[in-house]
Amino acid sequence: MNPVLRQGNSDRRASSSVKQYAQKNPHRMGKWSNDSKSHVAHMSGGDFLGNEKSATITEQNVGKGRIEFVGVDGSSKVLKDNVTLDKGDVVDATKMGVNALRQFFRDQVVDAKKDPDVLFSLHMKAAMMKVSDPIIFGHCVTVFFEDVFKKHEKTFAELGVNVNNGLGDVYAKIGQLPAAKQEEIKADIQSAIKNGPNLAMVDSDKGITNLHVPSDIIIDASMAAALRTAGKMWGADGKEHDMKAIIPDRSYAGIYQVVIEFCRENGEFNPATMGSVPNVGLMAQKAEEYGSHDKTFEAPGNGSIRLIDGLGNFSR
Repeated sequence: MNPVLRQGNSDRRASSSVKQYAQKNPHRMGKWSNDSKSHVAHMSGGDFLGNEKSATITEQNVGKGRIEFVGVDGSSKVLKDNVTLDKGDVVDATKMGVNALRQFFRDQVVDAKKDPDVLFSLHMKAAMMKVSDPIIFGHCVTVFFEDVFKKHEKTFAELGVNVNNGLGDVYAKIGQLPAAKQEEIKADIQSAIKNGPNLAMVDSDKGITNLHVPSDIIIDASMAAALRTAGKMWGADGKEHDMKAIIPDRSYAGIYQVVIEFCRENGEFNPATMGSVPNVGLMAQKAEEYGSHDKTFEAPGNGSIRLIDGLGNFSR
C-alpha cells in the first residue's frame, strides 16, 4: 500500500464571528464519568504504522518507474506504470497484513462479549482512504459474521456480494433470492448479532448497524459525535452505551484514546470557554494520503509489491 500524493493548501480556520457565536450558543455536551468504560482498541503490530518505510530518490533513480506485484511463484503483474520519480522525492510505503488484521478483529469480538455494557463500534476513514479502509471494513464484517459468510459462501459469490460495502450489500443482493432463502439468511445474521457482542447502531429504529455501510462510520464524524456524547454510541435498545472504539491502525488511533482519558479524568469540554486549533495545511508541493486512490493496492495473492525505479532497480 502506497500513499497518493496530493497538491495544494488547505485553510479551515473558523472566522471570528462563527467562533463567537459558538461560544455564546454552546452545543450540548454529554456528561463524562470517571468510571466510563469507553476506550479505543487498535492493532499492536502488522498495521500501516508498524510497516512504514521511506526512501529518497537520488539522481541514479530518476525516471519513469512502475509498481508491480511479484508472486511467490515468480509471476509478476504491473499495478501502476509510468510513475514519475524526480530527484529528492520521498517514496513512502507501508502495508497492513490481512492475517494480523483479522486476528485483531477476532480478539476484539471476544473481548467485547465479556462486557454487555460496552458496544463493539468500528470507526474508519473510508471517505478519504477510499481504497484501504473499505477493504479493512469488509474484513471486519466477515469476521463478525464469520459463520454466516461460511455457511452462505457459495450463494454470496453467485450474487456478487461485495463485503467492502458492508452488511447493507448483503441485504440488497439477497433480495434476488426466493423468500424462504432470504429469511434463512436474515435469521442467520440476526443470530450472529444476538450471539455476538452488543453492536453499535447507526440507526437503532431501522436496525442499521455499525457494520452496514462504511460511509456511515466515517471516523472524523462518528468519533467526534461519540466524544461529544461522553464517549457513547447508540445500542440496539435505542439507548446510549459506552463503547469499544475499533480503530485498527495506530497512525491516528492513539489521539482518540488520549481524548477519552482526558475527558474521563477532567470532564467534558466546554465550548463556551475552550480554544481552538486552526486546521491549516501549507503544502509547498505535495502531501501523503495513505490508503487512497491510485497508489493503493490489495495484493492479488502471496508475494510482494515493489517499486521499480527508472533504471530497473527495485525496493520492496
